[in-house]
Amino acid sequence: MILLTPDADIARKVAEAVERQLAELPRADTARQALSASRLIVTKDLAQCVAISNQYGPEHLIIQTRNARDLVDAITSAGSVFLGDWSPESAGDYASGTNHVLPTYGYTATCSSLGLADFQKRMTVQELSKAGFSALASTIETLAAAERLTAHKNAVTLRVNALKEQA
Repeated sequence: MILLTPDADIARKVAEAVERQLAELPRADTARQALSASRLIVTKDLAQCVAISNQYGPEHLIIQTRNARDLVDAITSAGSVFLGDWSPESAGDYASGTNHVLPTYGYTATCSSLGLADFQKRMTVQELSKAGFSALASTIETLAAAERLTAHKNAVTLRVNALKEQA
């Protein structure tokens, strides 16, 4: 996992949130080991975030900015892109309809998710509305729990709780 942000305060808050969430996971040791190569990178601006992301070519790219859709056209290398507050990666893994077989290790620069157009370069983009997210939330939580991917489930549960607080 790599977090790119032009805001040092956001990077700090994310690091704290990751630690809190790790403490809750039944497979915390496995998750901590997986996160050992993670990085929080503070950039000068969003353009630099996009440039670094395109160079890295992530399997999953979550764009969580005020206007996430505005950055999509600048993304050239990502397996699957998730936009905004209501589009966790677990939605793409389980319910929003995109292909889950994605290139890893930066191969998004030359490869796409498996499908009929295997020899073309493309990426998938998802943006769920609150209503769409709400309709899929329990399905995503159930599937993530069945796979014992508690952090994926929590990505949805946190948003469900936020919706309840907004009501």
